[in-house]
Amino acid sequence: MLANVAGVADLGLVLSSEIPQIQIEPDRDSLGRYGLDMEDFQHVLQAALGGQRVGVLWDGEARFDIVLRYPPSARADIEKIRNLQVPVQGGVTVPLEMLAKVSIGRGRAAISRENGRRYIGIRMNVSGRDMGSFVAEAQRRVNSAIQWPAGVSTEWGGEFESKERAMNRLLTVIPVALMITLVLLFQSFQRFGPALLVLLNTPFALVGGVVGLWLAGMPVSVSAAVGFIALIGQASLNGVLVLSRVEEKRREGVPLDQAILTGCLERLRPVLMTASLAALGLVPAAMSHAIGSEVQRPVAVVIVGGTVSACLLTLVALPALYRLAVQWGAARRRPLA
Repeated sequence: MLANVAGVADLGLVLSSEIPQIQIEPDRDSLGRYGLDMEDFQHVLQAALGGQRVGVLWDGEARFDIVLRYPPSARADIEKIRNLQVPVQGGVTVPLEMLAKVSIGRGRAAISRENGRRYIGIRMNVSGRDMGSFVAEAQRRVNSAIQWPAGVSTEWGGEFESKERAMNRLLTVIPVALMITLVLLFQSFQRFGPALLVLLNTPFALVGGVVGLWLAGMPVSVSAAVGFIALIGQASLNGVLVLSRVEEKRREGVPLDQAILTGCLERLRPVLMTASLAALGLVPAAMSHAIGSEVQRPVAVVIVGGTVSACLLTLVALPALYRLAVQWGAARRRPLA
């Protein structure tokens, strides 16, 4: 089923190697004929081949188990195991081969367990598409086409599990980061209105990051989400630079439009310098294809693209929103005729 999902690569089972094993298959008819039940038969085999603890030996502070078991000469090879004498009803013994089939087979060198349950791993890589959509399609196909028997379940782990855990953590981190940013903006302006206005401008800054990921053909990942969080701080800083200067001009008595125009022109150089330093410094990482670039490249692409859009929109969209907000506030304070 997984082999038919687009993007699957290196699909296979995760199994341990096989080793030769002596396999003993009880014959229930023979056991019943000799009056031996399965529990007694297994008890004899355990004592003969694996050993049974019958006591404890203390040597000073050292403790040793006393184990009852057939001598090595009686279980050295398969023929001797077939001739092991098993006591049955009537006080007699019969060879093991009369009660069970003893053969040489091959079995797993190890049985994998997790949380007390056996499991078989299916490994795969993803090629040519993002992991999230691949796993979503794979889960949909498997769940719709396969009816698992009782006691059998599936779990999707590996890198996908780590990504889901990190994304769930980001659902908490991002709101906290926004709240902290809002508090810091409020401390800068000492008013809630400009602080909220700067924060509302940050989604416009994220447009460049989304466009950058689209042009680079990369999905939204945990690394890209980290880049978007960094962009929130960058866009907020640019907004503080521009609006703080505009507010200063208005306090000096400069008309609104002139204050906006003058403030943007005076903060043009700092905003461009901040954007260029952040963008140019991460261009090599955004263009890298070396080992480890799959982690650092999404962050760099988001920050480079988002910094450019944050620079432009801070100088265009933010002043326009500020002007509308001031005019709306003035209209609300104007007395009715």
